[in-house]
Amino acid sequence: MRLFLVVQAYLKLIHFDLHLARKDFAALHNEVRNCPVANKVPSPDSVTKICSAVDMACIWYWKEARCLQRSAATACLLKRHGVAAQMVIGAQQMPFKAHAWVEVDGFVVNDKAYMPEMFGVLDRC
Repeated sequence: MRLFLVVQAYLKLIHFDLHLARKDFAALHNEVRNCPVANKVPSPDSVTKICSAVDMACIWYWKEARCLQRSAATACLLKRHGVAAQMVIGAQQMPFKAHAWVEVDGFVVNDKAYMPEMFGVLDRC
């Protein structure tokens, strides 16, 4: 099962990388926003297993997976496994920086817990 999750995560990284290569941020955003949460009860360790699988896929990915690509893949995989996840996009003004992460029940699951305080939240999808 773990290897299967890593392969799924790797394929999602490729999929979202194609959106980013075309600079089609709207399509990426819409796909994450419209990704349905599966109608099943997730296992208690689903979030940990999926985040670990995405981390492993990022290690093997042929180039650096940036936060938007990694968070889009994580959010969609979590939703596919019945977890109501949200990809969050935030920014800080000075110096300007943007960042993306995933939250479940208001808690950051694929990054540091202080991300919402460091970056003002612009969008949740």
